[in-house]
Amino acid sequence: MDPKSLAQEIIAGRRLTREDDLNAFITCDLKELCEGADQIREKLCGKRVDLCTIINARSGRCPENCRYCAQSAHNHTNCEVYDFLDEDTIVKEAKANEAEGVDRFALVTAGRALTGEEFEKALRTYMRLQKETGLGLCASMGFLSREQFKALKAAGVTRIHNNLETSRRNFPNICTTHTYEMKEATIKMAQEEGLSVCSGGIIGMGETWEDRIDMAISLFEMGVKSIPINVLTPIPGSPLEHERPLIEDEILRTIAIFRYINPEAQVRLAAGRITTTNNGEVAFNSGASATITGNMLTTCGATIKGDREMLKAMGREIV
Repeated sequence: MDPKSLAQEIIAGRRLTREDDLNAFITCDLKELCEGADQIREKLCGKRVDLCTIINARSGRCPENCRYCAQSAHNHTNCEVYDFLDEDTIVKEAKANEAEGVDRFALVTAGRALTGEEFEKALRTYMRLQKETGLGLCASMGFLSREQFKALKAAGVTRIHNNLETSRRNFPNICTTHTYEMKEATIKMAQEEGLSVCSGGIIGMGETWEDRIDMAISLFEMGVKSIPINVLTPIPGSPLEHERPLIEDEILRTIAIFRYINPEAQVRLAAGRITTTNNGEVAFNSGASATITGNMLTTCGATIKGDREMLKAMGREIV
């Protein structure tokens, strides 16, 4: 495979499918692959970088047994535990992030699904955020119902986050309390209700290259427009605490592959980007067009100011 020639074909309109020899991505020249991915990003996504921040609105005691997660009740970590944050705390944080120049703001909650009074609190908070800020609003709240998606949309939410996490084949190795098919159904339901979807996964959990490629093509087939790529940060007390850390070349190859397969999506750097050169600068030259910034859940991210300065120096456009 000639990565640069393929990049030009994709820019001209070609889209890759499962019928293509996608395994060629695994062994092709990395430098050429990343350069081609960056060309695709520039032509189809432009120079503008989408910046989003999140707040961990409810933490810990999650009944799901995801093997990577600090917040799972099945894992013995030092995760902070608290109920849904008060409205003023969330709004204050959102306004501070907006003042620093982010585009979107997400409420993320631990647990299978946000329900009852806590869900009603979330709706009231979103309505206030819609009124008092100009931020795009996102929700990451587990396996919600169709009625809940309708209510979130009415409250101002425009995007739902629900990661596939890995390939269909590998998913049972990562979690057994819910299924890959449940995630697919949730994503489809959100889309049917007119909500955009942010969905990606975590690399470095013992998956194969074929698993990563399968996840990338599945996201393309589902029409996902925002794809966060997390690099596993092994958390003491979790089943994956001794997993081998990925080297930078593996991370960059993955980002580039996702760009080739999802040429018009926002390929978004997420947790673990600190493991790459200059906190992700090299990844932005390998196909990434967006990032989560600020403090990310249980893993250390980057500051908004630092990201803006880095991206400006790279010639990228931000608000």
